[in-house]
Amino acid sequence: MRLVTLANETRDGHLHVVSQDGKRALPVNAAKTLQEAMESWDAILPDLQTLSSEVEDSGEPFAPNQALAPFPRAVQWLDGSAFETHALLIQQAWGMPVTGLPDRPLMYQGLSDRFLAPTQTAIFPSAEDGIDFEGEFGVILGDVPMGTSAKDALRYVRLIVLINDWSLRALGPIEMATGFGWLQCKPACSIAPFAVTPDELGSAWRDGRVGLSLNIHRNGQAFGKANGAQMKFGFDELIAHAAYSRDLPAGTILGSGTVANVNYAEVGSSCIAERRAIELIETGTSETPFLTEGDRVTMSAQGPEGNDIFGAIDQSIQLVKATGA
Repeated sequence: MRLVTLANETRDGHLHVVSQDGKRALPVNAAKTLQEAMESWDAILPDLQTLSSEVEDSGEPFAPNQALAPFPRAVQWLDGSAFETHALLIQQAWGMPVTGLPDRPLMYQGLSDRFLAPTQTAIFPSAEDGIDFEGEFGVILGDVPMGTSAKDALRYVRLIVLINDWSLRALGPIEMATGFGWLQCKPACSIAPFAVTPDELGSAWRDGRVGLSLNIHRNGQAFGKANGAQMKFGFDELIAHAAYSRDLPAGTILGSGTVANVNYAEVGSSCIAERRAIELIETGTSETPFLTEGDRVTMSAQGPEGNDIFGAIDQSIQLVKATGA
């Protein structure tokens, strides 16, 4: 089953079930928004499954620009860093101790009051901030009790999504040095239009990992196709880590961090910072520039049937200097 949120006169849009070809949709009446669906998932699941069958024959066409992020805003956004190859490359390039990831997951709590629509222009203050994309997979959770163990955690995964976690690289080290964490360097993320149930991935959903290649293009040129299966920590472990000392409310989005593979020479990277780190290690110079006005980034992942299972993120960059009120 695949769900999409289509724009209406409200901030949260209207939840729809979408066809397998991603071109037709039927409105969900049992829950107007995805947040409502998450809070009453077990009760409305039979209705969603019925609509999922009906939409193939009776759905109404919709245009890609009608799709918002599945969650235009969410109760919580937690992002991990679960791919050790990414950590190793960054550590080596930046002259840090090359230790990989620690024995416990890395995770931060980011901006969740707004997620960009998949075709929405991404607006930033300045190219000098080092505008970068980060391709990753994420899960949307039901209510997770505090203290949930990794062996029980996957039962709370309701949906899987594809995320572009925009980052401003020049600001990251400044904010990290304060000890207070990230704020300016982490603007609103973008999410691909379709949130899908784990069964849609077939055998690609295994051991709490998304075994699909995340295809990224920059200005029409292939940039990366790393596979999500090489997580050091699966989503089961990430969920358990996040729930150690708190309940996680229904509608929490939890990200994998930048997808990265050991064979990066063949599959490329899921962010510019990693590509620049590889260049620095291999040649002594980082040559790939960060993004600027007019650049375009697209992301997608093909499912078992060969379709873009999450739909596509397709965004251009616009620079607009903030002037205040």
